[in-house]
Amino acid sequence: MNAQDVMKMIQENEVRFVDLRFTDTRGKEHHVGLPVSAFEEEHFEHGHPFDGSSLAGWKGIQASDMILMPEPSSAYIDPFFDETTLVITCDVIEPSDGKGYDRDPRSIAKRAEAYLKSTGIGDTAYFGPEPEFFIFDSVEWSVDMSGVYSKIISEEAAWSTADKFEGGNTGHRPRVKGGYFPVPPVDSLNDVRAAMVLALEACGVPVEVHHHEVANAGQCEIGTKFSTLTKRADWTQVLKYIVHNVAHQYGKTATFMPKPIVGDNGSGMHVHQSIWKDGQNLFAGNGYAGLSETALYYIGGIIKHARALNAITNPGTNSYKRLVPHYEAPTKLAYSARNRSASIRIPYVANPKGRRIEARFPDPLANPYLCFAALMMAGLDGIQNKIHPGDPADKNLYDLPPEEDALIPTVCTSLEQALEYLDKDREFLTRGGVFSNDFIDAYIALKQEEVDRMRITTHPVEFDMYYSL
Repeated sequence: MNAQDVMKMIQENEVRFVDLRFTDTRGKEHHVGLPVSAFEEEHFEHGHPFDGSSLAGWKGIQASDMILMPEPSSAYIDPFFDETTLVITCDVIEPSDGKGYDRDPRSIAKRAEAYLKSTGIGDTAYFGPEPEFFIFDSVEWSVDMSGVYSKIISEEAAWSTADKFEGGNTGHRPRVKGGYFPVPPVDSLNDVRAAMVLALEACGVPVEVHHHEVANAGQCEIGTKFSTLTKRADWTQVLKYIVHNVAHQYGKTATFMPKPIVGDNGSGMHVHQSIWKDGQNLFAGNGYAGLSETALYYIGGIIKHARALNAITNPGTNSYKRLVPHYEAPTKLAYSARNRSASIRIPYVANPKGRRIEARFPDPLANPYLCFAALMMAGLDGIQNKIHPGDPADKNLYDLPPEEDALIPTVCTSLEQALEYLDKDREFLTRGGVFSNDFIDAYIALKQEEVDRMRITTHPVEFDMYYSL
């Protein structure tokens, strides 16, 4: 779709507003609306100005002017606004040179794709993320000087067996770790997910599957089709937007927070990926699980840089409450076919065209543009430097003898640790100007604020452990 197609779409759908959207460093979308009378085809050439100094981790007020440059191929009709509104995803452009802003996540993703081509290794990177999420009936929290408090309200929750509900307590609900694929009424959210699927497809995001996930209290997944790196990140943002808003329409609340519930599985975002050149899948071969040597080197790069990657793929303090053993969380930096305790899995596929690797440690709190770009840059470093990942791990990595367990490296155990690794191991990200040192410094500073806030806030568990000592 080009600019002319978008203008025709506006006319044919009697669009009243155009909504320009972009993503900040943390991964949250922002928007500005223009009445259709103020939107012209020239916007695709000159963009729309805005103040970049009001975004966390971006420009200072002394250099705030930025340009939103619409991407015509991203256009879709918003399914939620009362007035017919066309949504267009934008790059953030630095007006002084007309290039993608150094700290704009989407521009970083596009630079990563350009870098792949420049290496000669491949010309296309395909990504297929699987972001899990929870749908609750309601949520409450408070953080002030008097104390802290959080509460999840869910009729589907395993802990709700004695609660009083309008119309009675049906008793049909998933048990802890018992939410995988039950039919209704245990799965109470089929209709909500179906509405999400229909909205996604109407917005141009192809859906392959939807289902309840393992955890109780409404953990779900909607599987959408793979695509190229930047486009797939665009679709992930659309998916998050639709999940949040459909849940809202049903009087519920959805979250991509990795670990909202203590004692049950958290939400991951397994990321499938492969590199192609001239229409050929470079990951297909005759090695382990049908992989090529190129794919093994790619795995080696991800394992080598995994702890630095954690700062981007697992970017919240809450992320590391998910990355603990025995909750299907892939803490061990190893690779395997089918073994879901390994951090890199090779899914079984009959057709070599579908051969790919699956990084299982990322979570849906990750900014998809930064996450996919960083994973690919680590993998390319593995290919360029022939970093072999060693032998595959086909045992249950949670139940190894201590002497074997000690030999397998792990992901980081905290965001603070991950930021330290990113600070030390960043060169692979800066190749080709994909991630700049200025951006990485700003990213670390932004995330350190989150670490510091959590570090100085008294937690209710501390009362439980220390109050009466």
